[in-house]
Amino acid sequence: MNTKTQSRRALVTGGSGDIGGAICRALAAQDCFVYIHANASVERARKLAGEIGVHAQVVAFDVTDAGATHAVLDEITQDGAVDILVHNAGIHDDAPLAGMSDAQWHRVIDVSLHGFFHVAQSLLLPMARARFGRIVCVSSVAAQLGNRGQVNYAAAKSALHGAVKSLAREMASRGITANAVAPGVIAGRLANATFDADKIRELVPAGRAGTPDEVAALVAFLCSDAAAYINGQIIGVNGGMI
Repeated sequence: MNTKTQSRRALVTGGSGDIGGAICRALAAQDCFVYIHANASVERARKLAGEIGVHAQVVAFDVTDAGATHAVLDEITQDGAVDILVHNAGIHDDAPLAGMSDAQWHRVIDVSLHGFFHVAQSLLLPMARARFGRIVCVSSVAAQLGNRGQVNYAAAKSALHGAVKSLAREMASRGITANAVAPGVIAGRLANATFDADKIRELVPAGRAGTPDEVAALVAFLCSDAAAYINGQIIGVNGGMI
């Protein structure tokens, strides 16, 4: 597939979900060629790629597998840098900490945190050589406020905050920014199954759930040339929850 006519190339991990899909669409609308990453939901990613058209391609690998991740991304970067990384991959496996299994703890940390390390490490040097890069991690309000039953999830996402702040300092001189976006209650499959309208009004000062497009709009801006001086920041999209 010829991607040379596109001004930027972007990889969105977890690109087949509600928020990930909205981010893919928003970046494609900014004339980016988007690699839609998926692991368990490849068919959903393919459907999204079909909707976006020639500006998108599906890539499938497990971000927790360093070898598999590097193999795919090394092949992609043979043609030049991937300019934009949006690390949106993440999972829930909720339980009170006292009853949480080792598997629940490690699985959530592996996808959000170790997955970020595997993907970002593969892309950083080509970005540095190009002297341009945009890295955005999709975190969660749970990382800022905490949430019962989500010690593993909050730990994984808050660790990303430290990672982007440190990475921003490491790479700023190379024209690379690193930021995190922390959504609150966002309409979609997960929120719709967890929160009813009364609970949302109780939790969110705005009185409603956010939309994936509202998250995607911020992510797309942070990935643009206009956001070159925004670096090392954690920005909430939560209707006033914090």
